[in-house]
Amino acid sequence: MKLSVGLKVANSLSLTPQLQQAIRLLQLSSLELEQEIQIQLDSNPLLEKIEEMGTTESLSALEGAETGDLTTELNADHLPNDLPVDTEWDDIYTHQSTALASPEYEEREDNRQAQMSLKEHILDQVNLLHFSIVDKLIAYCIVDSLDDKGFLDAELEDILLAVSRLLQEMESDEDVEEDEVIVVLKHIQRLDPIGVGSRNLAECLKIQLETVHEKVPYVAEAKNLLKYYELLISNDLNKLLKQTGLTKEQLTSAVDLLKTLKPYPGLEFNQQESEYQVPDVVVSKKDLHWQVQLNPDVLPKLRINSFYSGMIRRADQSDDNVYLRNQMLEAKNFIKSIDERHKTLLKVATCIVEHQRAFLEQGPEAMKPLVLRDVAEEVELHESTVSRVTTNKYMLTPRGLFELKYFFSSHVGTTTGGEASSTAIRAMIKKLVSNENPRKPLSDNAIAEMLKKEGIEVARRTVAKYRESLHIPSSSERKVLI
Repeated sequence: MKLSVGLKVANSLSLTPQLQQAIRLLQLSSLELEQEIQIQLDSNPLLEKIEEMGTTESLSALEGAETGDLTTELNADHLPNDLPVDTEWDDIYTHQSTALASPEYEEREDNRQAQMSLKEHILDQVNLLHFSIVDKLIAYCIVDSLDDKGFLDAELEDILLAVSRLLQEMESDEDVEEDEVIVVLKHIQRLDPIGVGSRNLAECLKIQLETVHEKVPYVAEAKNLLKYYELLISNDLNKLLKQTGLTKEQLTSAVDLLKTLKPYPGLEFNQQESEYQVPDVVVSKKDLHWQVQLNPDVLPKLRINSFYSGMIRRADQSDDNVYLRNQMLEAKNFIKSIDERHKTLLKVATCIVEHQRAFLEQGPEAMKPLVLRDVAEEVELHESTVSRVTTNKYMLTPRGLFELKYFFSSHVGTTTGGEASSTAIRAMIKKLVSNENPRKPLSDNAIAEMLKKEGIEVARRTVAKYRESLHIPSSSERKVLI
């Protein structure tokens, strides 16, 4: 085999650092973009944010009005007794007539406290009980086994075993029996919230009923009804009437009483603060035309720092000058990438609005089928670029706030040869279920037949898939007999 050296010419694609930065910025959400801009502002001295002109002008006017007078006074041969100041004592500290009067000036602090968890709330009450060391140890193990709903997520044998191991580590000779665990558990179940530590829903409701006064109507009937909890869950009205011996009126009143109880006592401690999304695009209708614009509140206003850019000299090859030139190039590329991101986002959002005008005017039932390829071909971009620009981006419309991905959906054929969006079909199924008779709910076959009459050809399995995606239970579970 002979070795030789030669030249070969070939075409290849490579991602420049500028292109990589533009692609990365394209897929960032508004919050992530704000963080990225702040990082660039902290690291690049030639990049600066444009502040509001009103604030700058007002400060300049204020400085011009007061600086001259103050300088004149300070340069005088004899200083006056009272020098001019920019604030007065009474402007900040208001005089109080009496010590009991409510202060007019209050220091604003963040007095919000972190919400106490369920386990912390229960342990605070356990520490107030006159428990022995062993009983407190049992209580701690029980509280540690509570789930988010407030139910006991462990067997009594497991709790007994955990307590025994802890006592061995403490080198204690005391023995613990299962009866002691049951006694401590009953004490915990009577703490606030009532029913916490229950092993199932029926036990939780039963404990809450025991705290209801006996003179409350239909308490005895509700307790009797809980003995046949499985029949109650399955909505078997005939067997319930036969087994409980109650009349239909008594059965209905007992069920209404059970509905006033808390089925999951621990859920109130798991309430999380609502997460608000900031829209990237705002859509509004003016003069019968839909207008699409970027949200000005999230648009970064960046520019090159004129002071540092003026220090750059062309022929100077010093380290400081080279550093400034490199930083200026990076700042220009960053501003350009931000601008391209906004142009691409606005172009894609405008195309989506053009396709989904019927949705904006009529609602989800009028949603048109749309895929990424359709938008990519229309705006002359790659399909992956459209996917990046629609990820974690939100559009504010008169019908609510939606992620841009929401407007893309698969399609189903119609009897007339057209296409229907899967989002529109889901909206139709939701509407049909909301208008159904609760005593005779619509089955998946019935919904498929009703959709067929509307010209949408869908199978029963497809209806079931869409119904489950909407978190709508089956017809047997939706049936209400009482």
